[in-house]
Amino acid sequence: QVQLVESGGGLVQAGGSLRLSCAASGRTFSSYTMGWFRQAPGKEREFVAVAKRSGGSTYYSDSVKGRFTISRDNVKNTVDLQMNSLQPGDTAVYYCAASQRGSSIYTPMGYKEYDYWGQGTQVTVSS
Repeated sequence: QVQLVESGGGLVQAGGSLRLSCAASGRTFSSYTMGWFRQAPGKEREFVAVAKRSGGSTYYSDSVKGRFTISRDNVKNTVDLQMNSLQPGDTAVYYCAASQRGSSIYTPMGYKEYDYWGQGTQVTVSS
């Protein structure tokens, strides 16, 4: 089992940057696929980015590709999300999540494929 705690959210103007961090407890962090999701009011939780177990492979949703960067540190048990060129449409609660799924040929990107979730951190981008 793993417990996740996010930090780093806040209010930023359009075009600005924020860095979210997720700290994980447990000794088996490197065995989990780690993802970031977000949920805006009245909308479904959506995939943002994922880092595979080794951290060598990462994937992004089309809406954030080129602006966001996910990175993980399997020694510090953390996964970060660097968000640049933020837009009002990025406003949401951002969640860190861990999945026991994933392989060399498969990367989970659906929120139902993730087993453990943080409490979420609010990101608000003003225009």
